[in-house]
Amino acid sequence: MSARETALNVLIACRRQASWSNGVLKEYIARDRLDRRDAALATRLCYGVLQNRGRLDFYLQQLLTGKIKDLHPMIHDILHLGLYQLLEMDKIPDSAAVNESVTLAKKYCRKQRFAPGLVNAVLRNAIRNREALRQPTSLEDRYSHPKALIALLRESVGEERLEAMLAANNDIPQTVVQVNTLRTTKEALMERLAEEDVAAEPHSWMPDCLILSHTGSIEKLKTFQEGLFYVQDAAAKLSVLCAHIPADAENVLDCCAAPGGKSFAAAVAMGGRGSITSCDVHEHKTALIENGARRLGLANISVRQQDATEEVPQWQDKMDVVLADVPCSGYGIIRKKPDIRYKDPKDMEALPRLQLDILRRQARYVRKGGVLIYSTCTLLRRENEDVVKAFLKEREDFDTEPLNLPDVFPENTSGMLTLVPGEYDTDGFFICRLRRKA
Repeated sequence: MSARETALNVLIACRRQASWSNGVLKEYIARDRLDRRDAALATRLCYGVLQNRGRLDFYLQQLLTGKIKDLHPMIHDILHLGLYQLLEMDKIPDSAAVNESVTLAKKYCRKQRFAPGLVNAVLRNAIRNREALRQPTSLEDRYSHPKALIALLRESVGEERLEAMLAANNDIPQTVVQVNTLRTTKEALMERLAEEDVAAEPHSWMPDCLILSHTGSIEKLKTFQEGLFYVQDAAAKLSVLCAHIPADAENVLDCCAAPGGKSFAAAVAMGGRGSITSCDVHEHKTALIENGARRLGLANISVRQQDATEEVPQWQDKMDVVLADVPCSGYGIIRKKPDIRYKDPKDMEALPRLQLDILRRQARYVRKGGVLIYSTCTLLRRENEDVVKAFLKEREDFDTEPLNLPDVFPENTSGMLTLVPGEYDTDGFFICRLRRKA
């Protein structure tokens, strides 16, 4: 199966089943046995179409004689793929983009006999008029973010940071990994990766963090199988560093842990000592954590299926550090999950209540003098600062503490930090450090 056909199947699955593109893409690349080169192309096409859907429709409406809403969904998907190659990629020959799209129309649109001719006509029209196409002027069309989402983000990040953030959301996602320093060093891992034809460069400010390219399927790399690294963005790693887990910490709880990156970071920071309880409410996600800990050789992690809103009496006042990276709207990771932008924001309005419930519950487990880290991968104040403020009104025995951050960041005294895409080479993320009074 070709890379373009795999990408089309991912787009179809996302549209029909409301599936997350990153999971479906990984599954279909493995199913179709794409080599490294085709896997990279399928990934670029899939993410590119999802990231630029509004922009592509802006162009498409200029190339059609009818209306976009009248297009059959399958034809719409195929035209998106073709237009993305013609208008947004510079290394794809025009003939390949057109011919492959027509081939897909013949195979997938058999009931619409006019489909191959329509696809051919629209794409050739795009080639002829490429320089004459009007360019989008609104943020909605230029960056393919719905108006309601843009309004929400503007409230939280401000007008001056908004456009750069929207542009960053459409960047090609980086592959960021953390070195398992219990097994190797950054320099030794870079040498091993080079032997596997994987390019690696150090992250600009996060120690023992690498940015990889030309990886193909990461799971097939020997360095991955040997547990020399794990995949985790620098923002998520920073949330663990902000906990400043002491070397003699005995009990650490990661209450919403899947897929396990923060538990792994904590285990490495603790030098493999102490005990980390790593929880998730879903059984299949606890299996992910268990498999990851086993691969990395992190024996101090114990995994438990546990709802973060339900009480565990034996944990009361026992934890030196609690990590609460709670369920959220995910608006900080749109570049990795581009389809998040198309979800109805109204479906997210109940999240702050859940987040506060989790924070209340997890606070009970923090010993006197212990630390509670509250974090999300969203940018919305109602899920971040507002939740923390509501919690502190209820729990006067907790205070925020200043964050000790890498030198690239300004001094932090509030104990809260929002990382905005496009500013520090990370996902969007919120971190708050809370200390229970001794």
